[in-house]
Amino acid sequence: MAETAGRITLWHIEVFVATAEEASISAAAQRLGASPSSVSQQLTNLEAALGTALLNRNERPMSLTPAGNLFLRRAQAILNEAARAKAELARRDPRMLTRLRIGVIEDFDAEVTPRLLRDLSQEMTGCQFLLETGASHRLIDKLETRALDMIIAAEMGAEAAWMEVHPVLTEPFVAAVPKGAVAEGADLMAVLRQMPLILYTERHHMGRVIASHLAQQNFRLSHRFELDSYHAIMAMVAAGEGWTILTPLGFLHAARFRDQADVMPLPFAPLSRRISLTARRGVMEDIPARTAETLRGYLRDLIVAPAIERMPWLEGELRVEGR
Repeated sequence: MAETAGRITLWHIEVFVATAEEASISAAAQRLGASPSSVSQQLTNLEAALGTALLNRNERPMSLTPAGNLFLRRAQAILNEAARAKAELARRDPRMLTRLRIGVIEDFDAEVTPRLLRDLSQEMTGCQFLLETGASHRLIDKLETRALDMIIAAEMGAEAAWMEVHPVLTEPFVAAVPKGAVAEGADLMAVLRQMPLILYTERHHMGRVIASHLAQQNFRLSHRFELDSYHAIMAMVAAGEGWTILTPLGFLHAARFRDQADVMPLPFAPLSRRISLTARRGVMEDIPARTAETLRGYLRDLIVAPAIERMPWLEGELRVEGR
C-alpha cells in the first residue's frame, strides 16, 4: 500500500536518525535490520513529507543539510519520547513492552545472561528480546546511537550526561599462571619476569587499561601473543606458554582451563574495573533499576560466592555493588 503523502511516521524518524548517526545508508540499514533500498526510500518519503532535503547523499561520508541538522535535534527528542512512553506503559503492565535490545559483555554469557533473560521474559510476556554480546566500548557506542536499549558492560571513564548508570560489580585484575609454576613463598615478580606475557588485545578497552597499568608500574615485558579471547589466552596459560593478566570473570569464563592454572593477586599496585548496567537517562522508566537489582542477585550467587570459595583472598575485592 502506498504511504499517504505528507505523513511522517515514527519509522521515518528512526531511519533518519540512524542514517544521520551512521553517516551511511548501508550502515543504517545494517543497524536497523532493513535493506539499503528500503532505508533510502524511507528517507526520500520523509524529505518529500517535509518538503526539504535533509541529507547530502552524494558526499562520503554522508552529511546533513542545514535543515537536516535542525530536524535531527527534534527527531532525537521524538525517539526519546516514544521510548519513554513505551517504558511508562510497560511499568503499568510489563506485558505491553514489545521489544528490548540488550547488550552484554561476554563474561556473563555462560550463566548469568541466560538466567537474567529468563526472568525478564517471565515478567514481560509480550516482549521480543534481542541480545548482543560484545566488547564494552562497542556496546557503549551502540547504546549512545540507540541501537541498544540498555547494556551490561565495564565502565570507561567519566559518566556522560546522557547515561543512567547502575553499578553492579567491582572486580580486581589478577595474574593467571600455569599450574604449579610459582612455588609457595617464591618471589612472584621474579618468576613472572622469566615467563612470556600473553596480553589481552589493546584493540579493546580492557587491553589498553592493562597495558597502561603495566607501563605505570615500569613492568615492561616483550610479548609474542596479543589475543582477544579468554579461552585462547587461558588455553595458552594452561599449556605453559606464559602468564596473563585478566579478571576473575575472565578466568571463570574459561571454565575448561580453571584446574590447569593458578590465580593470584598482582605483584604490584592493584588494578580493578567496575561493571554497570547502563541505559539512556530518563528513557526506560524504572526498568534499568529493576533489572540491575535482579542482576545483582545472580552475581552474588553465580559469580562472587563461587569465586571467593575458590580464591578466598578475593574477599572484599570482588564484590557486588549497590544494595
